[in-house]
Amino acid sequence: MSQVNIDKTLVARRFSKAAGTYSHEATVQQQIAGKMIGLLRQSLSPSQCRKIVEFGCGTGFYSRLLQRTFQPEYLWLNDICHNMQTYCSDILDQKADFLAGDAERVPFPERTELITSCSTLQWFEAPGVFFGKCHQALCDNGYLAFTTFGKENLYEIDRLTGNGLTYRSRKELEKLLQPDFHILHSEEEVMILPFETPMQVLYHLKQTGVTGITRHQWSRSNLQHFCEQYTRRFGNGKHVPLTYHPIYIIAQKKL
Repeated sequence: MSQVNIDKTLVARRFSKAAGTYSHEATVQQQIAGKMIGLLRQSLSPSQCRKIVEFGCGTGFYSRLLQRTFQPEYLWLNDICHNMQTYCSDILDQKADFLAGDAERVPFPERTELITSCSTLQWFEAPGVFFGKCHQALCDNGYLAFTTFGKENLYEIDRLTGNGLTYRSRKELEKLLQPDFHILHSEEEVMILPFETPMQVLYHLKQTGVTGITRHQWSRSNLQHFCEQYTRRFGNGKHVPLTYHPIYIIAQKKL
């Protein structure tokens, strides 16, 4: 897949603005983080995760799980939003540091044992190039583990507005990984979040910063039409759905 152009400045601005509400609203992302920790515990031991880099740490709920589960000798937390350092301040100490900047461009510490992330890679312009960067930063037999979202993610929004990310399939991601990594675990699932109204769907997305790539301005008539179409096409008489499509991958560096 060719490189996708994403306005990273806009993405950072939207997520920075939503930081105060993200932990409360991002229930799906929290479930994904919990599942990812479970998968990592099945695949890796703490002795294999002494030095960890997490890219796209956000407000830190995956970071705290990593710290509690593996108790690494050192943990680097990276995020494109500089203000996320404040939200992670409780876990930043002599064994944890904040690494501000775009993960596709900021240098990662060398000889890292685990590079990991939850719900971030979908914002990357060139994940294949990023995987090569991770390969260089990892120690021999080091691990790359991440979750991202697949093509059915936010299906309803995409069908009604045509605005959204260009999501990559699990097969596409596996193909990008294969030159540099052995894939140890790969799976995907579909999660449906119910809401009472389409307006609640939009509020949820805004409070999680997920509207980060669009500058769409709603008029009253456009908003009304959107809500009517959303309810008509996807509602069941009681709720309207919002589809999430998480992908989970754990890979080991090829020598």
